[in-house]
Amino acid sequence: MAQHQPAKQSAQQVAPSPDEPTIGRLVNDATRDISLLVKKEIELAKSELKVSVRFGLTGVVFFVLAGFLALLAIIMLSVAFAYLIHWNGDGLDLHWAFLIVFGAYLLLAGLLAFLGIKKVKRARPPEKAIKQGKQIPSALKGKK
Repeated sequence: MAQHQPAKQSAQQVAPSPDEPTIGRLVNDATRDISLLVKKEIELAKSELKVSVRFGLTGVVFFVLAGFLALLAIIMLSVAFAYLIHWNGDGLDLHWAFLIVFGAYLLLAGLLAFLGIKKVKRARPPEKAIKQGKQIPSALKGKK
């Protein structure tokens, strides 16, 4: 009987306890963690791209408005030149008024173009996602 007890003890030592992770469980956990990491990286990239697209679209809207106002300014300049050419002494105040309106439109178009440039310069690639994405291969190899 004494000989049978050591055999039972060695069998108990070989069997893994329920608290110890198995290779299958470790692989499953690693797969789940990698999948979660990739999903989070994609979410980060989407988030950064949304911000960049928003700034880019805002800049484009400012450019369109600046172009429209510049077109209006050209129309106003044309009318002002027409009154200037047809000037008979009575219309002096009128054509100067048209030139002042033209200048105001031109200043507004310049302001909108400046704001558009400022917004477009704020649009950037998803730098954080790119940086973290480059770290994934080394993290998978166990390096920091």
